[in-house]
Order: sequence, then structure tokens, then C-alpha cells
Amino acid sequence: MMIRAVGTLLVIWLALAQGTLPNHDLLFKNENEISSMADYERLMELRSLGMEFFREFRNMSSTDLHLLDGRLSEQDLVCLADMAQFMSGLTSTKRWAIKMIDAWGTVPSGYLYGNRIDMGNYEECLKVDGAISETHSIKGKYCFMNLPVYKWFGLTSGVLKLTSMQTALCFPSSCSASAMETFLKQLLQRLLGVDDPSNLFSISEKSCKVKESDPLDGLTIFTIVLLSAFCTTVVACTLYDYFLCPEQDKIPRLIKAFSARATSRSLFTVVDNKASPNVIHCLNGMRCMSLLWVILGHEYSINLKSPAVNVADNLVWMSQPFSSFIIYAPFAVDTFCFISGLLLVAIGLRSLEKTKGRLNVPLMYLHRYLRLTPIVAVAILVYLKMIPLFADGPMYDKTRMFDYSTCDNTWYLTLLYVQNYATSHMCLPHTWYLAVDMQLYILSPILLIGLYKWGKKGAAGILLVMLLLSACLFATIMTNDYNIIFKNGGQLPEVQKKIYYATHVHAAPWLIGTLFGYFLHVTRGRKVQLNRLAVWAGWLLSLAMMFTAIFALYPYAKLRGPSPTVLEGALYYTLTRIGWPLALCWVVFACMQGYGGLANGFLSSPIWQPLSKLSYSAYIWHIFIQEVNHRRIRSNTYFSNYDVMLSFWATFGFTLLMSYVLYAIIEAPLEGLERMMLPNRRSSPAPKKETRTEVHIRQEEQPKKDSEAQLDQANPDWASTKATKDLES
Repeated sequence: MMIRAVGTLLVIWLALAQGTLPNHDLLFKNENEISSMADYERLMELRSLGMEFFREFRNMSSTDLHLLDGRLSEQDLVCLADMAQFMSGLTSTKRWAIKMIDAWGTVPSGYLYGNRIDMGNYEECLKVDGAISETHSIKGKYCFMNLPVYKWFGLTSGVLKLTSMQTALCFPSSCSASAMETFLKQLLQRLLGVDDPSNLFSISEKSCKVKESDPLDGLTIFTIVLLSAFCTTVVACTLYDYFLCPEQDKIPRLIKAFSARATSRSLFTVVDNKASPNVIHCLNGMRCMSLLWVILGHEYSINLKSPAVNVADNLVWMSQPFSSFIIYAPFAVDTFCFISGLLLVAIGLRSLEKTKGRLNVPLMYLHRYLRLTPIVAVAILVYLKMIPLFADGPMYDKTRMFDYSTCDNTWYLTLLYVQNYATSHMCLPHTWYLAVDMQLYILSPILLIGLYKWGKKGAAGILLVMLLLSACLFATIMTNDYNIIFKNGGQLPEVQKKIYYATHVHAAPWLIGTLFGYFLHVTRGRKVQLNRLAVWAGWLLSLAMMFTAIFALYPYAKLRGPSPTVLEGALYYTLTRIGWPLALCWVVFACMQGYGGLANGFLSSPIWQPLSKLSYSAYIWHIFIQEVNHRRIRSNTYFSNYDVMLSFWATFGFTLLMSYVLYAIIEAPLEGLERMMLPNRRSSPAPKKETRTEVHIRQEEQPKKDSEAQLDQANPDWASTKATKDLES
């Protein structure tokens, strides 16, 4: 989902730059030489396209009907009149007319280096407002002219459309795209020296933008009202809490659920690890690091799609060792799956022991759905209706991560958590993992009951299922001859649906997590003594498995180098989904048993606790920030690791801010309401005066409760923790 979508374009640019495309002799004599300087000169004639346009039509008048071919509509006549005023305004140096021609783009410098888009000046064009009379004014209309350069050199491959050059134009808003094509056809006929330039350029109405915006539709208004209602309620309850509730223990439950003060107090509470020895603290750091990895991977993905002045450098970046950490960032998903299965079993079996094997499955599912779905439903509305209000720019539809217009038809599949199987056009594509996690969660009672009743036999059954699902993934890749690396075209949508989005693909890490959770359950309270050699061997083997998963395909990273066979790809894709979670088993075990050293100090640091609580919200909203940041760009970017890191930290900062706000006004209040409406996992006894011993016990138990509550907020781990709470109900 991340880097794969960019692979095809980069391969084309490599081929174009090195002359390895079919019939490339028409374009290149060798790697560094263009076949005909005259061809390049023809291209450079367009550099001063705006001024050439003025020279061509400077004497134009509204009576020159022959300039627009065919039958003229009323709009065409208005366009012709406005064009005559435009040319007259340039001749008499009207400010609005000069700004309109000044907004035009040119042939981008460094086309052979990958720079294929010149955006001109978007704002300057849209702000043009030339008063012609009291009742009529000329406004700017910003459009892109597409120049399929590959056709100029006799190449016909359809995939080469990705290498087409684009430059910005600014016309009177009364002119349609077809009218603009008619004007430019005459100009290009002279500049390029061809009889019919119709096939050498095009202007699409979809690429055009004007300053006028459509009125807000009903669903947009509903979204704004809904968010405003939540925000107003939270502000009112927070003020009530602050001014009228000096004793925090006596805050009404409804007020506490909506009070941002109470929410923030709980969110930013940091618990000392020593106060809760039974909690697996290293999972907080592991969860947060995986979230950062996901956001960083998405940041690189959208930056690779953005129009950069040095696209050719992307090819070099793809072949560097560091890029493997980005290309294979999806291993963070397997980390989430592993933690989810681990927590589900480790805490679930403890709950089953307390209830003597009783399991309220319907209530468990209801808790899970109600706690997960409301924030997803709000996200659908926000992504679909709020992005157009926050983001606007010439590349709005070209630098996007996803197309959210599909939500009109597939939103309900996301709320049913079947989008990874039911459609190829997911509403919020990055929530495919929620579908995987929900489907695995639905199966979790079978695993829990099996492990509770049959113990090791149940674990053996889970191991067998994991191996069979891994064999199924291997067979799917082999029988369909699927490629798994980007330079071979990456994974097409139909391929991704089968070997990336499918639930059984990620079942192996989840099942390994459940087996490890069972191991922790049966060995809880025991101290495993290991000598230094065993500890070093465990860490070396664990790190070797992780780095092998990330760098195993690095020898094939060079775009012009060899590619792995289908068998090699299938083995890699299958075995790494087993090896990665096995390596994590040692990390968790070592940290719990006191063999973690610096790793445990880092992963178990209390600093991760607040971020861990926000991680689910950050997972939902980080794509929104990235979409807004990149859809609104006005000029070409420069791609480098440093520039992407700057973009990443900006994204991460705004993601935390947005996550906190929406957590305080939506997620936390809805969770509080859900707890009030449905049975809690513990009964609420009548308040009574506590003895000193009872106070001490409560203080000892509270950090553990708080630490377990932190697990609720991470995307994948949320499932298992919700299961735990529901099981204990």
C-alpha cells in the first residue's frame, strides 16, 4: 500500500532516462545522448508559452469567430469576447491581465531529471478579477495542459502516460477546456511546426479550477454540526468540572465522561513501572514505535508521489540500504497483530479462570463493536467532507493518498468490517487493518475456550492452523505467479487484496502472539534463569531474524538488477510473517525476565504511556493530516531523506494535536457513555469509608488498572484489551 503504488512510475523514469524502453532509438542514441537536437529544441519552444500566446492573439477581437471551430454556443461567444478583452488588457498593461498571463507555467526545467510539472501560480490566477463593466468582470480559470512527450518521439505504450509533461494555464473563467484547446492548437501548430498538433496536447476540464466554490451539501453541514455539538458539550462539561466540582471524586459520571479536564488527567497520568509489576510495560514502547514506523512509511509514500524537481533521485533512493526500512514498514502491522494476540490470550485466560470458564460472547462482541465503531464513523464523515474544506491546490487530485469519493458507495462495508474482502474500493483504505483485527477477534472465543479447556492440545491445534494458513499464502503466490517487489510493478490492487489485505495473511503473527500469550500465562510468576551465553544467543538470533526480514531482498533493490524468482518471493513473504513475530517473542520475554537491558529501558519507559493511550486515535487521523498537507501544495518539492523527515515531524506533531482534540471531544466521551450503558467488567459497590489497609490495596491495584487501560487505545492492541475487559464482564 505504501511504496508499491510508486514503483511503476519510477521504473518508467529509469527506462526513459537510460533509454531502455521499446523503440527507444527514436528518442535516444545512448544513455546520455538525445537522438535529435531538433526534437529537444521543439520542446524548448514552449518555455515562453504565455508570451507566445500573447504574440499569436494580440490583435484578436470579439468578431474573430473563425478562431473557434464548429458551431458556437453562447458560452463560446462569451469566451471569445473575454479573450479579446484579455488581449486588449495585455496590450494596455492592465494589472489583472498581466497577472493572468504571469500565472502561466512553462516547460519544467529538468524534465529528464524527472521534473514534469510546472504549476505556474495557482493563487495569482484564481484571484484575477478584471472589471470590464458594472455587470461583468473577467475571473481567472486555472487549468493544466497535458503534453504527452512520449508521443512526440514516436512511442505509443500506454503506461508512458505517467511521463507526460504538465504545465499550468490561466484563461478567463468563461472559456471551456475545449475552447482553450482550440486557441492553443493554432499556437502549437506554429511553434512545433506540425500540421495537426491535436494529439500532442490536451486540456481536461477536470484539471480546471475557479475561485467559486459549491455551497455546502447536507452531509457536510451535518458533519460540522456534529463536531460542533460534541465540542460544545465538552467545553460546557469541562467548565462545570472546573468551577463547580472542587472534589474530583464526586463528579457526576456524565460530566466526567465529557470533561476534557478529567480526560486529560487520565490521559497524561504516568504510572511508575515498579508499582505495576504484572503489566508488560515493554508493549507500550513496542506499540508506539510501530505506530511511528507506520506514519513514517506513509509519509515517504506520499512524498514519493508528490511532484518533485528531482524524481530521478528517487531511483537512487530506492536502491539504498536505508530505503528497506521504509519499503518494509508493513512489518509494523505484524507487530500489531502479534501484540493483539498476545494480550488477548494472556489476559483472557486469567479472566476465564476467575469466571470458571464462563464467557458472555454476545456482550463481548457488543462491547467491541461499540467501542471501535463510533470513531470510525466520524472519521468517514471527516475524511469525506472536511478534507475539501481544509485542502485546496492545483494538485488536489494528483498528490492524494486515497480517493475518498468511494465512501459514497462503500461506507457501510467499513462499518461492518468486511471491506478487505467485500470491495476493491475501500472507503478509508488505511482501516483495512480494523477489518482484519475484527475478524480475528470474532474467532478469538474459540481459541480462548480451546486453550482454557485443553491447554497444550489446544496450543498444538493453533500451531497447526497457523502452519496451514501460511501454506495457503505460499500456495496463493506460487499458483498465481505473483510478484512481491515494487520494481516488477509492485502489487496490483487485485494482488494486494489477496496477499496483503486478506485476514489469513496476517493470521500467523496473531496466532503466534496467542501461543506466546498462553506461554506467559502458564509460566506467570516464574523466574527463568538463563546464563549470559543463552541471553546473547537469544538477542543475536532475534535481531538476525528482524534484519533478515528487512534486508533479505536488498540484493534485488537495484532497478536494473536481477529480480527474485516467484519461489524466492513466496518463501520470503511467507517465512517473514513467521520469523518476525518469533523475534518479538524473545524481545518481550527478555524484557519481562530482566534480560532486556537497554532495550527494556527504552521500550518500558513511562514516557510512552500517554502516546500509547492516543495511538488508536493517531492511527485513525494521521492520514488526514498527510492528505491536507500534500493536497494543498502550490509548487514542486525536493525529495531527500532530510526533507521527508522534516515533513514527518510536522505531520506527527499535528497528528498528536488532532488526535488529542478528537480523543477528548469524541473518543473518550463515547467510551464513557458506552461504559455507562452496558455492564462493566466489575461491579460498582456502594461507597464506604476505607480502612488504611483497603486504601493501600487500592493504591497498589490502581496503577495496574491504569496500565491495562492504556492498552485500549492502540489500534491493533485495542482489540485484545477490549476482549479482556469484555471477558471479565
